[in-house]
Amino acid sequence: MSFINEDFMLSNVTARELYHESAEKMPIIDYHCHLVPQQIAENIQFRDITQLWLVDGHYGDHYKWRAMRGNGVSEDYLTGGKHSSWETFEKWAETVPYTMRNPLYHWTHLELKRVFGIDKLLKPETAREIFEECNAKLATEEFRGQALIRKFGVEVVCTTDDPADDLRWHKQIMENPFGTRVIPAWRPDKAMAIEDPVSYKAYIEKLSEVSGMEIRTYNDLKDALQKRHDFFASMGCSLSDHGLENFYAADYTDLEVEFIFRKVLLGRTPNADELNKFRSAFLYDQAIMDAEAGWVQQFHVGAIRNNNTAMFQKVGADTGFDAIHDHQIAEVGHKFFDRLNSEGKLAKTILYCLNPKDNEVMMTMAYTFNDGSCPGKMQFGSGWWFLDQEVGMRRHMDALSVLGLFSRFVGMLTDSRSFISYPRHEYFRRILCDVVGTDVENGKLPVSEMERIHQMIKDISYNNAKEYFKF
Repeated sequence: MSFINEDFMLSNVTARELYHESAEKMPIIDYHCHLVPQQIAENIQFRDITQLWLVDGHYGDHYKWRAMRGNGVSEDYLTGGKHSSWETFEKWAETVPYTMRNPLYHWTHLELKRVFGIDKLLKPETAREIFEECNAKLATEEFRGQALIRKFGVEVVCTTDDPADDLRWHKQIMENPFGTRVIPAWRPDKAMAIEDPVSYKAYIEKLSEVSGMEIRTYNDLKDALQKRHDFFASMGCSLSDHGLENFYAADYTDLEVEFIFRKVLLGRTPNADELNKFRSAFLYDQAIMDAEAGWVQQFHVGAIRNNNTAMFQKVGADTGFDAIHDHQIAEVGHKFFDRLNSEGKLAKTILYCLNPKDNEVMMTMAYTFNDGSCPGKMQFGSGWWFLDQEVGMRRHMDALSVLGLFSRFVGMLTDSRSFISYPRHEYFRRILCDVVGTDVENGKLPVSEMERIHQMIKDISYNNAKEYFKF
């Protein structure tokens, strides 16, 4: 039997029934990803499987990079640019057998099977034939970027975009539709990043140019961001995303925030207290914008970034040297949301944690502020990054089920830069069906309610996201 067979990850009869009858054919709403809009607009044709899978300029799959480094592969094969595509792919093929019990082993073979129709295990003995077969297919029209998205029945893709982005590529996609709606999502992290005054001043100059207004004060910054927020909305954007170490909810005055902003523009580094006050004000003001626009806001909380100083200086950010943080999030998170809720300015919200210790904290935080205005207004989002794997998903589903309404969950996303990460939705759905099917088999859910259980699977896979986001 093939490794990736029709009942992969489905451990019982009911799980198989739920997957094949209800989850398998549902469309995909990928409401958070990092696909590059230019590559979508230009309908990229990948040079080879190495570009698609491993190294694409500055970008690449940092999951794979971490594994390869852990397997003793030199950096020259990853970010060094000193080896051919085949040589880098060969090193990945040598690493794959060592990824057993890592999600990369499943993802790699799901993608080979679902994207390329290759039903072989990747290892040194099969590397050359797989490399050549993938490359031959990537040279055809059926394997260009837009076709790869359509292949998986993706209805909506939400990219991740900076307020200073002119969204030219989104406009091009709108003018040349290909069957999947591509929507920008607002990611204002750089506008909050005052810890590096030199980089921040350069960013403010860019934001000033694109907004058409001079930014000298914090109020100017808010006005410029509001103009960009309105522009993003005109381009179909209806959700934001924030990548945070923690929530921020320090007490501050407008005068203090103004002083801090001007201090940074003068090139002076803020202290820890000033950082906290500024971030608290900024995050609050962004949440107000989202609420007034009727957007959904997302908070990804708990990463500690760029921890390997030598490698950060050598190859830059987002290259596989981030990790799980261990902040205490409960008190500050509740304070942040309580202020918004008390003022009637709490938007629909999805919370994601990176530290599994925070699963139940996030879940109870979300449900503290549900107000009955719509189902699942406050959501605990799917397993993110290091938790985006079988154990993480099962723990997430358990926390969500025990402390909330599992049936209202808006489901999976890719959170990926790869055009072939959509089998992650399949992976999630198979685990979802196995979790629920096992409960039925063990008598924890009634067989007499199978119609309702099938509907729950369909809702979590697709319907809930469609209703929640109202794209």
